[in-house]
Amino acid sequence: MSGARGRLLAISDLHVGHDANRLLVQSLRPATDGDWLLVAGDIGDRFDDVEWGLRLLRDRFAQVVWAPGNRELSTRPDDPVQLRGAERYQALVELCRRLGVLTPEDPYPIWPGPHGPVAIAPLFLLYDHSFRDPSTASTGEAVLRAHEAGVVCPDEFLLHTEPFAGPADWCHARVSATRVRLDALDSSLPTVLVNHFPLIKEPTEALPCRELAQWCGTVHTHDWHRRYRAAAVVYGHLHIPCTSWHDRVPFQEVSLGHPREWRDRADATAGTPRTVRLAGPYR
Repeated sequence: MSGARGRLLAISDLHVGHDANRLLVQSLRPATDGDWLLVAGDIGDRFDDVEWGLRLLRDRFAQVVWAPGNRELSTRPDDPVQLRGAERYQALVELCRRLGVLTPEDPYPIWPGPHGPVAIAPLFLLYDHSFRDPSTASTGEAVLRAHEAGVVCPDEFLLHTEPFAGPADWCHARVSATRVRLDALDSSLPTVLVNHFPLIKEPTEALPCRELAQWCGTVHTHDWHRRYRAAAVVYGHLHIPCTSWHDRVPFQEVSLGHPREWRDRADATAGTPRTVRLAGPYR
């Protein structure tokens, strides 16, 4: 897991079920033998796609760290692996452990490379619809408005949450358990927080369809970048690659996205992992 002379890189939303994305992922290569890769979810929709992507990346990078996205957790009717909810997540964790990929269930590794040491904290937190339009009185009303607007996240049909009653219950359980682990970290150690969903609501303001924001995170993490001494926050899900700054901490959206999205970007680096920028008030 040497990273002393390597780079800390990140990418998300590989969606390797698309042939063009799979070819692009096949072309990914580290620049040095010490490069680490943070993968912030949505490798693919099917279990075997996730395994293919993680195995390929594991073989190339010194260390791969994975946080799950909603697509890995969803159960499509055409997926031979029909595990649902917490059982599916546990199966993904076991897959990662067989491959040597680190997950939110493993001890947080320490990046020893440039601008380190920092603790790399992959998170699995999900969402609870609290990013919904504040004019809606309830989650039910917000989801109904989304249906009326014809803008509904596929999770409503494909993401199962057993044994939890719904995404909000699973989200709140994950937030509570993760807070305990993060609170136990050495208080002198900065962190890189890696989550599929943004930890704050502000990035969702760039969504072209604002109804989708309710499927994008939870207000319960709005202060985690301050509380846990973040030198960087890495996330995906929005398919809007960018870096924004909040309280002097860089928040990096590192998604590849669907072919129609990355092909339209003027950025020549589309499809390549982004270098994680370590900064913030805790350095």
